[in-house]
Amino acid sequence: MCGIVGYTGSSQAAPILLDGLEKLEYRGYDSAGIAVFSKKKKSEPSIEVIKAKGRLKVLFEMTDSGKSVKGTCGIGHTRWATHGEPSVVNSHPQYAKDKRVVVVHNGIIENYQELKERLMRDGCEFVSATDTEVVAHLLDRYYDSDPIDAISKLMYHVRGSYALGILFQDRPGEIYAVRKDSPLIVGRSSGGNFIASDVPAILKYTRDVCFIENQVIVRLTGKDIQFFDVDKAELKKEFTQIQWDTEAAEKGGFKHFMLKEIYEQPKAVRDTISPRIKDGKVNLEELNLSQEELSSIRRIQMVACGSAYHVCMTARYMMEELVRIPVDVDLASEFRYRKPVLEENTLVIVISQSGETADSLAALREAKKLGHKVLAVVNVVGSSIAREADSVFYTWAGPEISVATTKAYSTQLAAVYLLAIVLGKARGMVDEQAEAEMVEELQRLPEKIERILEEKERIQWFANKFSHSKDIFFIGRGLDYASSLEGSLKLKEISYIHSEAYAAGELKHGTISLIEDGILVVGVATQSELFEKLISNMVEVKSRGAYVLGVTSYGNYNMEDVANYTIYVPKTMECFAASLVVIPLQLLAYYVALGKGLDVDKPRNLAKSVTVE
Repeated sequence: MCGIVGYTGSSQAAPILLDGLEKLEYRGYDSAGIAVFSKKKKSEPSIEVIKAKGRLKVLFEMTDSGKSVKGTCGIGHTRWATHGEPSVVNSHPQYAKDKRVVVVHNGIIENYQELKERLMRDGCEFVSATDTEVVAHLLDRYYDSDPIDAISKLMYHVRGSYALGILFQDRPGEIYAVRKDSPLIVGRSSGGNFIASDVPAILKYTRDVCFIENQVIVRLTGKDIQFFDVDKAELKKEFTQIQWDTEAAEKGGFKHFMLKEIYEQPKAVRDTISPRIKDGKVNLEELNLSQEELSSIRRIQMVACGSAYHVCMTARYMMEELVRIPVDVDLASEFRYRKPVLEENTLVIVISQSGETADSLAALREAKKLGHKVLAVVNVVGSSIAREADSVFYTWAGPEISVATTKAYSTQLAAVYLLAIVLGKARGMVDEQAEAEMVEELQRLPEKIERILEEKERIQWFANKFSHSKDIFFIGRGLDYASSLEGSLKLKEISYIHSEAYAAGELKHGTISLIEDGILVVGVATQSELFEKLISNMVEVKSRGAYVLGVTSYGNYNMEDVANYTIYVPKTMECFAASLVVIPLQLLAYYVALGKGLDVDKPRNLAKSVTVE
């Protein structure tokens, strides 16, 4: 969702703001704007606001890449429309009359309509359809020379989620910020201080950052940073050194971030697995879960959104077979609204790439309210989910810029494999020999992913044939059904082709009526017990005119008797097969979208981190 960046210091602000916003393009947006304390009027401070609909290049052109906007303090924003259509008027920054208060905002103000009506009755005039303009007017109303007091009053009156960057016209050189349920970080350097909604925006300038907690107010000048709570008491906060650098967030010669990140998967999986293997055994002491706690778990509740939900689906199949423990999987957006009943000794596992996914964070809080321990699997150190969970398993995927996740998904799979082995050992279901065999095979996965990537041309050739499809279906059984869900999601996310994934056994219950001549059906088949059944399902769709692509393991050569085209992946333990079959499915989606000439990294209407419900 949206992107925020702010800078105050000794350098010109506008070029830094635009550069930061460019690094946040992956989050999705439809308009952009900046606000800078201007030096055009020397008699009194003023704030210059420049906004544009569409891509950032429009804003770059309007400002000569920021050079025409003079001033050393400002805020910027990329907007993804939630209230009001994409337009210049609705884009951020939003401001109150005479620009006394200028605001950028990520999140949603849930009671904005009620507040807006009250403000209009009191004479406020609104020009936009955004919920953010309400924030600007409220701050203007509460402001009486004390910005911290005004922000504190605002926090008591608004409901919803927000990360705010704020300029007060009579406070030149100062930026104020506050967050509730939407991500916000502060960065510091010798040349000035920063706010941003994500690390890549400021990584070029500093790696010294502080992840802001809920309901914390920040005041920044070029040389100082102060933190306050909602009652205006000053707080002390610790800063963290970000270990990855700007090169990790650049394309490195690849056409798109997505392709670069697909190719980074062997390293990401290796980086996630290797530190957890000691003397040939899985060691997850970092989770601070004792053997007694692990062995006392009677049920697992997994909660996630999007691709992370598909990881949970994979984990359910694997854990129930390997650990012999019941596993429930919920979409985070549905979890708390079904008023879940969780029995005693249930471990709740929340999976999120960003660690800021609003629905997943809400599910975590619901689980903790019900008195259950929560284990988070996240990629971002210091994120909200990481901070609020009882235990954290970090996936070392590094920065993931493309909206469509690839390497974060693969590292999440690696994480749940390791968790399954540890739980299996604790419950006496995995002996030392079984653990040694699984550990050995886990360590081979990165090399096997590399082998698949070496044959990408075959997938590219096939994808070009189907880049203008209107419908594509994926079928699988067991673990392969979970992989099919992810393959279908990748395709629809970036190619805009209607795609569905089905448990293959459900074809006869209505779905097969959708099969027509020439429709592509992708059959994923790696599970030996279900292989013949999946082959039968592929025969069913082929006999009704479908063009069938088979994805299977080397050795299953009778797939070629049924499929029109077959992609093979290296053999592995069947419980780990999802890590290999997902690679050709990712490449298929990428090359289909590329064949359509689409912006692969920034698919329409989607955001990298969904921080609103």
